[in-house]
Amino acid sequence: MRKDVNKPKGKTSAYAFFVQTCREEHRKKNPEQSVNFAEFSKKCSERWKGLSASDKKCFEDMAKADKVRYNREMRDYVPPKGFGKRGRKRKDPNAPKRPPSAFFVFCSEYRPSVKQQYPGLSIGDCAKKLGEMWSKLTQSEKQPYEEKAQKLREKYDRPFCSSRYPESPLLGDKRTLAPPGC
Repeated sequence: MRKDVNKPKGKTSAYAFFVQTCREEHRKKNPEQSVNFAEFSKKCSERWKGLSASDKKCFEDMAKADKVRYNREMRDYVPPKGFGKRGRKRKDPNAPKRPPSAFFVFCSEYRPSVKQQYPGLSIGDCAKKLGEMWSKLTQSEKQPYEEKAQKLREKYDRPFCSSRYPESPLLGDKRTLAPPGC
C-alpha cells in the first residue's frame, strides 16, 4: 500500500511517550546491549501499571500536546488524489441481482403462509420460523428448491462473466452481452 509522505505523523499516546522515555534510559545505561523487544515491552508495561496518576500526568500532558499538534496539522492537510479515505467499494448499479439460494427460494414460497398463520410475527421471528421449517425438511424434500436455485444460478452465470457486460435475466433489461468465450 502506498503512503502519503506529506501526511502528518499520527498522534502519540501517553504510554508511547513513556515507552520512548524508558528506551532512552535503557540506551544510556547499556549503549552496546541490544534490546529484546518482547522482554522490554513487558517490563515497560509492568512499570506503567505501577506508576501513580501523578507520575502518569507528565506523559498524559505530552500526549495532549501532541494531539493538539496532530489536529492542527490535519486541519491544514489535504490528501492528494487517490489517498483520501477509502470507503466501501461502490456496487455497480448495472450488475444483475445475484440468484437466491435454495433456502431463499423456500422462504419466498412459504413466507406468505407463515405470515397468514402467525399474523403478529415480526420479520426476524418470521425468518426464524422459516429457518426451523427448513431445518426440519429432509434432503429429498429440499431437492426441488435446490434444483430451482440451481436453474436460477445457471441462468445468472451463463450469459455473464462479469458485471461489465450485464443483461440481467431477472430484470429483463437489454444491456450489452458478454463476448463469447468469456
